[in-house]
Amino acid sequence: MQALSGAVLRPQPLPLCQPLRAARRRTARGRQHSPPLSCSSAGEVVREVLSRSERTKLDPNDDRQWYSQPRFTTHVDDRFLGQLTELYRQRIPPGARVLDLGCSHVSHLPPERQYDVVGMGLNAQELAANPRLSAFSVRNLNSDPSGWAHESASFDAVTCCVSVQYYQQPERVMAEVFRVLRPGGVCIISFSNRQFYNKAIAAWRDGTGYSRSQLVKSYFSAVSGFTAPELVTEVQKTVDDSLLRRLTLLFDRSQGDPFYAVIAYRNFRPSV
Repeated sequence: MQALSGAVLRPQPLPLCQPLRAARRRTARGRQHSPPLSCSSAGEVVREVLSRSERTKLDPNDDRQWYSQPRFTTHVDDRFLGQLTELYRQRIPPGARVLDLGCSHVSHLPPERQYDVVGMGLNAQELAANPRLSAFSVRNLNSDPSGWAHESASFDAVTCCVSVQYYQQPERVMAEVFRVLRPGGVCIISFSNRQFYNKAIAAWRDGTGYSRSQLVKSYFSAVSGFTAPELVTEVQKTVDDSLLRRLTLLFDRSQGDPFYAVIAYRNFRPSV
């Protein structure tokens, strides 16, 4: 496996777009004190979703330092992971180039399919142990949400498994997701009710499955160009709407980790 530019990547910033250059010139002259929220090179952020207080954490210490020791665990149960793998099988075509955000030692992709997978996470030891990765970078998306060292329109899919609850700058992260996705590319953000409570943002900590789903949907709608986000709470290999199946699903969700995935595409959803 190849680590991008060494074991720990320090990505170079993307070239400034003209609006941001102009804004910085105005700042230097004392007529403006903050640059625009985003520029065209990283997608267009049309609104901020979170207030300053909603971005706060009970533990404000650096996330990379907090996650300096590897945790070779999956954080959610096997039923959740089985549904996630099936969802990837249904939504990510064979041979796709995939960017796995919040990546660890496993990416949960279908084992029978070949993908070119690039990981981005907090712990180099976990990333180096992931057999699906062709390359990886270590990056704290809270302190460095923008300027990823990946070319625009270079991925067919972006995945994020049980990490979205920790993002303090989700609008900027989603702007970068939009930038690196190819037109028609898919982003799949999955989560459950588990969290490191002290590290989850205030907007997430004491929410419900419904409120968290709506929050993640709003992250997509903060960036211009994504399709309407879709919520998936159950993934089936075959369609079964029988009463017995519904009762079984209700029982399973009450016994294990509930499954949520919010999905959107860049510009359009492919027909195949």
